[in-house]
Amino acid sequence: MNGLLGKKLGMTSVFDDAGQVIPCTVIEAGPCFVTQIKTKSRDGYEAVQVGFDTKPERLVTKPLKGHFGKANAKPMRIVREFRENGVSELQPGQEIKVTSVFTKGDTVSVIGTSKGRGFQGVVKRHHFGGGFRTHGQSDRERAPGSIGSSSHPSRVFKGMRMAGRMGGEQVTVRNLKVVGIIPDSNLLLIRGSVPGAINGYVEIHKIVAQ
Repeated sequence: MNGLLGKKLGMTSVFDDAGQVIPCTVIEAGPCFVTQIKTKSRDGYEAVQVGFDTKPERLVTKPLKGHFGKANAKPMRIVREFRENGVSELQPGQEIKVTSVFTKGDTVSVIGTSKGRGFQGVVKRHHFGGGFRTHGQSDRERAPGSIGSSSHPSRVFKGMRMAGRMGGEQVTVRNLKVVGIIPDSNLLLIRGSVPGAINGYVEIHKIVAQ
């Protein structure tokens, strides 16, 4: 396996061997369960589908109950695919723990959904500087200013940075370091911050050196 699903639990700090403080994010990485194996002969590509975080059967639709039952796995809240070579080594229903995928010092990429900020103006959304606070200006400090010409082209160009909904999007943070693993609790300590709110689901992909 080259990755796992997990849940962001929060942030903390640890000390390295030199006594330096390292801010890191705590992620509950797994255990994940194999829910489907995809092969090149049947599906056109090789991948493994894994699930994380069980949920009650009463909340699962009948087709999904059949899908999880075929894999001899409990219903999962989140299911994702990981492109994988050599999927013949894995079996449906197999449990995958954090220690079987990651080791201290690994480089990973983390994919999560950023915090939703709702409708925001250009200062917060695009980091505009705002207008002057002098020369008779009293209500335009956080306004975007002109958004286009008057007579030509008489329209606003597509992609103009304006106010709008902010956050709630998929974000990938690359080249993060694994600074520690707590196997008994399936916890992964990753240096720096990762996208999303506490208890948000994330994908952790291991970066293999070429």
